Amino acid sequence: MGSSSWARRHARRVLVQAVYQWQMTDADTRAVEQQFEEDGRLAKVDREFFRELLGGVLHGSDQLDACFQPYLDRKLKELDKVELALLRLGTFELKERIDVPFRVVIDEYVELAKTFGAEESHKYINGILDKLSTVLRVDERRNS
Repeated sequence: MGSSSWARRHARRVLVQAVYQWQMTDADTRAVEQQFEEDGRLAKVDREFFRELLGGVLHGSDQLDACFQPYLDRKLKELDKVELALLRLGTFELKERIDVPFRVVIDEYVELAKTFGAEESHKYINGILDKLSTVLRVDERRNS
């Protein structure tokens, strides 16, 4: 695994924390990023990737929510905040970062769900992102 893959993996880990914090405090994008910069959590991340995903999720959360909402088994407001952060980030990557293979996106967020989520949330995240990938990555799935 190259250093950029590691830096992106680390960025995703910090992004889950940043999006979670934003969901809890409703701070603006710059304030969230600045706090993570100041406490050193951005030291080893792919910063361009981090900024793109953070901005995309924070400014496009309503559109992202609308993408995965049809696959939920409960109301959006009943989702655990960690699951919501994971779904928003995974949806953004599936939708906007077609340079990242859909299987990589799903695997990354499933692993993050195992780290940050409730006991069975990784299965839930896997199921929703997998279904979403059949819509957002039709050609890629057909060719894999």
